[in-house]
Amino acid sequence: MTQPTFKIGTRGSPLALAQAYETRTRLMAAHDLPENRFEVVVIKTTGDRIQDRPLGEIGGKGLFTKEIEEALLDGSIDLAVHSMKDMPVEQPAGLVLDCYLPREDVRDAFVSLKYKSIADLPKGAKLGSSSLRRRAQILHMRPDINVVEFRGNVQTRLRKLDEGVADATFLAMAGLNRLGNAHIAQSAVDVDEILPAVAQGAIGIERHADNADIHAMLSAIADKDTATRLAAERAFLQALDGSCQTPIAGLATLDGDQLTLRGQILRTDGSDQVSGEITGAAPDGPALGCKLAADLLEKSGGDFF
Repeated sequence: MTQPTFKIGTRGSPLALAQAYETRTRLMAAHDLPENRFEVVVIKTTGDRIQDRPLGEIGGKGLFTKEIEEALLDGSIDLAVHSMKDMPVEQPAGLVLDCYLPREDVRDAFVSLKYKSIADLPKGAKLGSSSLRRRAQILHMRPDINVVEFRGNVQTRLRKLDEGVADATFLAMAGLNRLGNAHIAQSAVDVDEILPAVAQGAIGIERHADNADIHAMLSAIADKDTATRLAAERAFLQALDGSCQTPIAGLATLDGDQLTLRGQILRTDGSDQVSGEITGAAPDGPALGCKLAADLLEKSGGDFF
C-alpha cells in the first residue's frame, strides 16, 4: 500500500526553504520517516511578487501568508511553515497555528560593507529598511540618518549595498544563522539598543483545524517555551491592533516559571516612543501582554498611532 506524502507549503525564498527543510528534518527524526514521505511545495505570495513598493502600501502582513493559507484550506498542502514575525495575529477560520520550533537568535543584525555598527554611521548616512519598526527605531536613535526603502532577500540586499543604494541595513540574525550566513553581520544589535519585532526568530507551523493526524505529528516537534513566549508577545501585538502600519517591538523572556515581557511603540517618523515591561507567571503570558499594551497606550495618551 502506498504511504501518504505530506505536503509542506512555503514561500520560495532561500530562507523560507531553509525553514521548511528544518521542519521536514525534525518531523523525519521525530517519526522515523524517510525524506520521500514529504514534498516541499513552493507558493508565491503577493508580498513576493511585488518588490518595488513598501509593504504598508500594498496591504500589510497578510501579504506573505494569504496564498499559502488558501492552499491549506483547499487541501493542496497539509501544513504551512511561516516566519512568525510575518504572521497576522488572527488566522482564517478553519486554520490553527499552535506548533513552533525552538526559537533562534532574536536580535537584529547590522549589515554594512563600510561600517561596523550603528554608532559608526556618519551623519547623513543612508540606511535601507522596509520595516516600519526598524525605520522608526533608527530615526529615534539617530534622526540624522537618511532611511531609504530597501526590500529583497539577503543576496539582493547585499547587492544593493554594493551598488550604493544604502550604506547599511538590518536583517534578522535568525535568518542569517539559518542560512549559514552569520558572518554577513558586522554586529548583532543588543536588544537593549533595538528591541526586536514580535515573534522574531520563531518558525510557526500552521495546519487545518480538522486534521487530527497532522496535529499529532506536529505535537512531537512543538517547542513549549517558544509557544509560551509567543503567546505573550502576540497578545501584546493584538491588543495594540498591530499591523505593518504600526511600529511595534516586543520580546518575552523566561526565567523558570516567570515571564518578562518588554514592549515598545513608536511614531513612524521616530519622533517619539513609549516603552515598558511587565513580569508575571509564565502561564499568564497573554494577560501580561494585554496589560502591557494597555499600560503603553495609557502612557502615550491614547492617540499615539
